[in-house]
Amino acid sequence: MTAQRTIVVKIGTSSITDDGGVIERAAIEKLCADVAALRDDGHRVVVVTSGAIAAGLPEIGLGGPNRPSDTITLQAVATIGQTALMGVYRDALAAHGLIAGQVLLVPLDFIVRTQYVHAGQTLVRLLELGVVPIVNENDAIADDEIRWGDNDRIAALVANLVDADQLVLLTDTSGVLTADPRIDADASLIEEIVEIDHQTEALAGGAGSARGSGGMASKLTAAKIAAWSGVSSVIAFADRADVVLDAVNGVPGVGTVVRARPARLPARKLWIAFAVVARGSVIVDMGARAALERGKSLLAAGVTEVVGEFDAGAPVEVVDTDGEIFAKGLARHTARDLRSVAGRRSDELPAGAPHIVVHADDLVTLPG
Repeated sequence: MTAQRTIVVKIGTSSITDDGGVIERAAIEKLCADVAALRDDGHRVVVVTSGAIAAGLPEIGLGGPNRPSDTITLQAVATIGQTALMGVYRDALAAHGLIAGQVLLVPLDFIVRTQYVHAGQTLVRLLELGVVPIVNENDAIADDEIRWGDNDRIAALVANLVDADQLVLLTDTSGVLTADPRIDADASLIEEIVEIDHQTEALAGGAGSARGSGGMASKLTAAKIAAWSGVSSVIAFADRADVVLDAVNGVPGVGTVVRARPARLPARKLWIAFAVVARGSVIVDMGARAALERGKSLLAAGVTEVVGEFDAGAPVEVVDTDGEIFAKGLARHTARDLRSVAGRRSDELPAGAPHIVVHADDLVTLPG
């Protein structure tokens, strides 16, 4: 038996529905067969799936051209579709003697540190019990202003939560291509990406299809998050035979492999960098930027401007005077208090006035 590994597999709506948006049982059965094969090899598997809304629409006669567009109706539809979707996964996994466990997450579960840790503990315990967790965003209650909107980022954060060895992102293309194949007939597969940079991100566009919300851009974002977690990713075509098995076994040409970074962010700093939504921003001079990149704390003296209103402990983006967001951290004081001390040296401040804006322990320099 091979050494046990933990694999997170994400599949999107466009890969498990037909052209009319109806859930294709065969697509989910194919995925679950791969999951079962991985379990037979001794691995632990988490599935992150979309499709609750798609599964619910036909149930109440709102499929195809009758699809509603308002958020409240779609959230209501998700409550119907989620049970139907889980029923398909339950039956498909049961055919292989496996048990499915539903886990619904919202951004708040990642934004609040205690909930983030608790979610990870629950997922790990499910794996220890031999269950296959089926994770989805809780569309029924997610606040539209802070919801992820696609499950790619959730999959990457889940990979961190369960200390996964690999993330497999299944999509409706063969991987990351050198160009848009709809425009360039000579577009070819990029088989390996060592570092996701601006040039790589430029290859990705918007949502890949009318039925999906992610697209290649969100896949690359997820792969970047995973890479900074120390997790390698494979972006591959969902319809390919044995795609998950081949991805895990490193079969050449299965898709685009995104390598993990040799130096990984600690879990808390990864949470700050990618899981929490910034509530404001702090503009700093170039001297402060240089100090932060050497691992120093951000002091009031280096701040030129405070943007937005936020409380102490809120996540903020750190921006240089050229407008580049290069770091993110947790502010030690309110925006109002920081404005009162911005640009002043510590020896110029009255006793008790805030001088540390973001402590080094609460700050992470963002990947380019």
